[in-house]
Amino acid sequence: MTTTNMETTIIPLVTDEQKQAEETWRKSIPAQVFLNYFFAINYHIQEGDDAQGGLQHLPFFRAHQAELTDADVQAVTKLLSACWSTEYALRSTAELGDEDYLRNALHWTFPQAYHTIMAGLQAFLYTAGVRSNNPSLIRREVGRLVVRNAYPRPISFYAAGAYGDFSIHRLPLAGYKAGLHIAGKEIDAQAQIGQFLRTTRKIKAVSTRQQVQANPNTAIRSQKTGKALDKWTASHWQQITWRLGYTTIFDLLGRLRISQTSREIERFVEAEIDFKLFHQSLLNIVSYLNGIHETYVAKAIGLERYQQLVAGLPKHLQNTFVQERLQTRVEPVLRDDEPTMHMAA
Repeated sequence: MTTTNMETTIIPLVTDEQKQAEETWRKSIPAQVFLNYFFAINYHIQEGDDAQGGLQHLPFFRAHQAELTDADVQAVTKLLSACWSTEYALRSTAELGDEDYLRNALHWTFPQAYHTIMAGLQAFLYTAGVRSNNPSLIRREVGRLVVRNAYPRPISFYAAGAYGDFSIHRLPLAGYKAGLHIAGKEIDAQAQIGQFLRTTRKIKAVSTRQQVQANPNTAIRSQKTGKALDKWTASHWQQITWRLGYTTIFDLLGRLRISQTSREIERFVEAEIDFKLFHQSLLNIVSYLNGIHETYVAKAIGLERYQQLVAGLPKHLQNTFVQERLQTRVEPVLRDDEPTMHMAA
């Protein structure tokens, strides 16, 4: 090669393949962070869980009882059936799927994970006297229950406070900076959960402000002009804090409610992340929360009646995760309990 040719031959410092890999990685960051969050929740649960879910140590659980009619028990059974059928579908996806299948299954696995937990939660809330399909009311009531220690320590964390002044509770390591890597230590997990709580509460605060300011009856206005304020101070944010309630694990799970037509779900599908790990983390969280709600329901209706309910499940739910949780989660906690359900007249 001549000197002239050598001078005019430009050797790229970054190849097209490297550029593509860099672009893919950059696009994958939001999805990786989302995976980190749910892996961190699962990691925190596994680290803090005991063999029986921790419920038997909670005064709130020990005091839980309900007066339920046959119609009430049927209503609770219907909610549990919806919970279990949706979890069955979620688990079937995991069994069928390789990496590519799980990637493209996010359109339905995200909402499935959300809806199975919400149906189980509603069954529990029904036995606690909260009988509503209103998502805002359900979110508010379960937030109060989390704060009142109705849930085991691994999922009793929550965020409170006004925009710009959030406080994280029951996560002592949440103040540390969250990394972009999968949690390998408890400090990593708590830092990532803390960040997830803060970003989720921020989204809720901004959304609430938009709703308040869009309503002529609730908008905060300028004392000088009478017009709805565009810029808010800390005191303005304080005025709407009561509308936020508490931000709990159930709000974090609410982030899974992504529309099938949403551009955000496409961002996940196109990302280069460990989809099997994501799916397994979701399944573990689902199983843990559903097991807690099942134990509350079983305590409310009585263990024997709950066992009969499980024994009478449709064929596709026989000898599955429902039976397994009954044996490993529900029965060990309730076996020595006296029946707590009193049939109403």
